[in-house]
Amino acid sequence: MAVFPSRPLNPSRLNLLVRRNPLIFGVPFILLMVGTSYGLSYFTQTKYDLHDQRVKQVTKEQELKLEHGRRKFDIREEYFRLSAQPEEDWDMKRVPRPEGTPEWGVPPENPSPKSK
Repeated sequence: MAVFPSRPLNPSRLNLLVRRNPLIFGVPFILLMVGTSYGLSYFTQTKYDLHDQRVKQVTKEQELKLEHGRRKFDIREEYFRLSAQPEEDWDMKRVPRPEGTPEWGVPPENPSPKSK
C-alpha cells in the first residue's frame, strides 16, 4: 500500500505561513477565548445583579409594616431571660418502634409477612 505524503501538491501562501509560524493563529485564538470568557462573565453578573435588585426592592409602605410590631433587641435582657430558665425542663418520651422490631433494636431474623 502506498504512503501518501503530508505535503499538498499546490500549497497556498496561507498554508505555508501557518506551517512556518503556528502561533499566528494560536495566540489570537487563545486571546479570543479568554476575552470572551471575561465578557460573558460580565454579562452574567449583570443579569444576577438585576435579579437581586428586583428581589431586594421593598417599598416604603412594606418597610413601615415590617417595623411596626418589632420589639427592640437588648442583649442583656436576653442573657437574663435565658439564664433564668431551668436547664432541664424537658421530659424524655419514647419514640414508638416499627412493628416487628425488638426492644433493643436488633432486626428480626425472619421478616414478618406483610398483611394485605
